[in-house]
Amino acid sequence: MSEPQARGVDSPREPKGAGGDWTDERGARNERTSEEGPPPPAARQARSRLTRRPEASGENTASGEDTWPFYGYPRSSRGGREDPHERRRAEHIQRHRERGTPPPRRDRGLSREEIVRAAIAVADAEGPDAISMRRIARELGAGAMSLYWHVSSKEELLDLMVESIEAEIEVPEPSGDWRADLGAFAHRTRAAMSRHLWAMEFMGSRPPSGPHDARNLERLLALLDGPADARLTMDIIGTVATYVMGAVMREAQEMRVQRDQERAVKGLTEEEIRASGERYRAWFEASARYPRIVRLMEAGIDPDDPATRDERFQFGLDCVLDGIAARLNA
Repeated sequence: MSEPQARGVDSPREPKGAGGDWTDERGARNERTSEEGPPPPAARQARSRLTRRPEASGENTASGEDTWPFYGYPRSSRGGREDPHERRRAEHIQRHRERGTPPPRRDRGLSREEIVRAAIAVADAEGPDAISMRRIARELGAGAMSLYWHVSSKEELLDLMVESIEAEIEVPEPSGDWRADLGAFAHRTRAAMSRHLWAMEFMGSRPPSGPHDARNLERLLALLDGPADARLTMDIIGTVATYVMGAVMREAQEMRVQRDQERAVKGLTEEEIRASGERYRAWFEASARYPRIVRLMEAGIDPDDPATRDERFQFGLDCVLDGIAARLNA
């Protein structure tokens, strides 16, 4: 099974009437004759979504690898929307790039890696809505037009950001112990998603965004080569990923509530805080309707205790892995 099929997508094909030079999944070129003139804007947009330039995906073109073959679906999510004015800027520079025009001297100091790092930093601090080419240019002290010489669109920038996070995760090579390997994948994904909460809106919902993403998927598929078929393998991967993302969302909620509570008691003495807790507990005891909640309070168990966060994550992961083992052994 190919990677596109694993993510539920067919290999890309050139749309009828798109015209222009394009690169298919084998790297072959389809040359437009000069008499036909430049393709219309709609065709250029369709063509630009078909393939990713080798340098955009980080592939080593010197080694003869094909260009990245996956179709770039337009995102309907809030973070993926591109301003029409910015899209016109991108199309203008794209025409220059297609003709082989080098960037102006002032724009040559930027790099794609710098742009991606700056975009991730903005998203980490403010969320995906804050991402725009103009904003990232301002963070870098550059003009908005400068970015388009290195990244063709906001859509591509988001793919490159996701690809960078996939590199952080780095699914381990299969060791022969699927449970240990899935556990390592879960912990690495949890760590990356905790650093980049915004990315949960974009991870795993599209075909692989680049070589790191594809490598991770390929290794995940290999973890269960023996005991599971393709359908069951994908269901298992999805189950583990869903647990991890749900746990990360829950942990983020806990941390947010903890900050709110700290602000609420700021300025109170330890005695005042303790008295408030005792009044809360006394109310439940007096009601006589919630004996189990009272016993929980008496046991001193805080279900959101930061000190038990890792332990609670591992408990839930073990439950998921136990269920997978039972299914594989059935």
